[in-house]
Amino acid sequence: EVQLVESGGGLVQPGGSLRLSCAASGFTFSSYAMSWVRRAPGKGLEWVSGINSGGGSTNYADSVKDRFTISKDNAKNTLYLQMNSLKPEDTAVYYCARYRGADYYYKSWDYDYWGQGTQVTVSS
Repeated sequence: EVQLVESGGGLVQPGGSLRLSCAASGFTFSSYAMSWVRRAPGKGLEWVSGINSGGGSTNYADSVKDRFTISKDNAKNTLYLQMNSLKPEDTAVYYCARYRGADYYYKSWDYDYWGQGTQVTVSS
């Protein structure tokens, strides 16, 4: 059974940092591209970042570029999102999602599995 379990969310002040983790199980993690998606209060889903299966190719939404870093540790079956210089508008539930293959197109929504999400709140 494929499982994606996010952790690391919480309350942080503007300008602070958080690192989200997504523990994957039930499949060969190194064979799949992965992604982070978020939903802000009262808004729709927003694509945040993607990474290919090997971790060598990454992309970011303009809203998080130069502040967030996606990475994946294939030995630990874990996806990460390092979030720096957080802003109140980054407040959202963050989800990790698995792409259907090893690669993806920029801002593609071709997912087959999602995690349950972790809440990130940026507030003073």
